[in-house]
Amino acid sequence: MATQRQYYQPSAALPINMPSKAPASASLFPVSRVAGSPPEISDSSTTTGSRTSGYSLGPSSYAGSLSGDYESSTASYSGVDVVDMLSDRMNNAFDPTPLDKGLAMQAQTSGQLNAKQRELLELQALAQRRLKGVRANFSEGIKTAKETKRDLEWTQKRVSALKSKAESVHPDEYRRATRTYTYDDEY
Repeated sequence: MATQRQYYQPSAALPINMPSKAPASASLFPVSRVAGSPPEISDSSTTTGSRTSGYSLGPSSYAGSLSGDYESSTASYSGVDVVDMLSDRMNNAFDPTPLDKGLAMQAQTSGQLNAKQRELLELQALAQRRLKGVRANFSEGIKTAKETKRDLEWTQKRVSALKSKAESVHPDEYRRATRTYTYDDEY
């Protein structure tokens, strides 16, 4: 029986809090300035069992060295802003294309959803107008049916009265006519 394992793979880089570029006081060593480029480690500098970097600046070339004060030691070097460098590397490492595609898809879906919502509201308003018309027609039909029933009852009473009057006034002719013209009274 095969088992399936699911692993979590992050789909995007997580945000990193970066220190601000607030100016440091003159008495402290600079935190965000380095006197040279960061070391690039190449495969050729790796030896068996130990690893050395190809970074060859001496201890006096670091911004935090004790040889001289801060202003004079950093004035001769073109320093690298660590925050800018890390920000650039993060920008280069982060690919915003999937995020942009996701936002575009979300905007399209939202637009389609809003269009369907408006269409549903229009259809609901149309259904309510039609229902109002159907109710008016129905109430008018009920009124007409009641009037017709009342007219039929009056006509039935009138025919019954005429029938009984004809039977009492002309009994012989009535009997002959009923034999000749028979009809169902229940109709």
